[in-house]
Amino acid sequence: MLMLESLLTFGEGFLFFGGNESMDSRIGVVGIVIEEFESANLVNETLHELASIIVGRMGVPRKERGIAIISLIVEGTTDEISALTGRLGKIKGVNVKSALTKKSER
Repeated sequence: MLMLESLLTFGEGFLFFGGNESMDSRIGVVGIVIEEFESANLVNETLHELASIIVGRMGVPRKERGIAIISLIVEGTTDEISALTGRLGKIKGVNVKSALTKKSER
């Protein structure tokens, strides 16, 4: 039997079926390093599409080093946060790392 609370929608038409544990909300940080400025627009578009889980954002361009750094504070399910980091990690010239709280809230 499929429970409504175990159905998550994310990304472009993808559905995830899981237990109640996937509905737990977590808070964490996501670090993004952009080494190719041509990728910055795609990063920003992705962040805009998934803005519902972003609580705060700070961006620091380091033109003299040829990189840009973005730090995010996020709150969402592990599936939502993984969808964000997964999509960002597929972008050329972008490195992504995340750390989430172990404590979850329903």
